[in-house]
Amino acid sequence: MSYLLQDTSFWAFAGLIIFFAILWRAGVHKAVAKGLDGRADTIRNELDEARRLREEAQEMLAKFERQQREAASEAEEMIRKAKQDAEFIRENARKELADRIERRTALAEQRIAQAEAQAAKDVKALAADLAVEAAAKILTDNLTKTQRNALVKDAAGELAKRLN
Repeated sequence: MSYLLQDTSFWAFAGLIIFFAILWRAGVHKAVAKGLDGRADTIRNELDEARRLREEAQEMLAKFERQQREAASEAEEMIRKAKQDAEFIRENARKELADRIERRTALAEQRIAQAEAQAAKDVKALAADLAVEAAAKILTDNLTKTQRNALVKDAAGELAKRLN
């Protein structure tokens, strides 16, 4: 055993044991354990916070995705409504154009009918004037003065009957 007392490794080992005994007696192991427990609690709290933040981020992501889907569906609805409105406007324009054409056609036909009636009236008036002139010429050339006076008298009487 004397060789142990002269060995430096033995004394280094003994010093180390004594050092650990002093630390144990001073309660350093409790402080180290307390420090490690505190560090473990801090890490656990950070992990819990990170988990909570991840859950919040997932909720926000889900919320934004839902809002994006809603916005997309709203946009599709707006596009569908705009197409319906455009089709409605197009149909109304077609109907209005058809109505205008129909009214203008009817108005043109009415004007044509009026022009035809006026032309027929003018032709009848001209024909009557020509007939009166022809009759007057024939009567003046072929009738005697007595016959003309008798015709004028009869015509005046006939006119008086028709006016009354």
